[in-house]
Amino acid sequence: QVQLVESGGGSVQAGGSLRLSCADSEYPYSLYYMGWFRQAPGKEREGVAAIFTADGRTYSADSVKGRFTVSKDNDKNTAYLQMNSLKPEDTAMYYCAADWRPIILSRPVLSESGSWGQGIQVTVSS
Repeated sequence: QVQLVESGGGSVQAGGSLRLSCADSEYPYSLYYMGWFRQAPGKEREGVAAIFTADGRTYSADSVKGRFTVSKDNDKNTAYLQMNSLKPEDTAMYYCAADWRPIILSRPVLSESGSWGQGIQVTVSS
């Protein structure tokens, strides 16, 4: 499986910004999806945003539309999640994901060839 390494998490006050990075070790499929999920304590994992690396198409959850932006630098094999106007309810462990088939934000399940990152904490204080 491809190794995904996340970075960029931390603590920030409400209204602030953070950028998460996810470096992948050359996913074996030339066309694939990368995405971000999050899980708060006591809650189910939920999809945040995803990108189709072949053409840059993105899609995101309603809860983050207009605030979070997902992107991919194919030369660096790195995906990013730019998070602006952060709210306390954005506090969660954030996970990067990669899969050859479309990442479904409402269903945090990957194929057998999919990979998850180890997770990185984002904490937003009021």
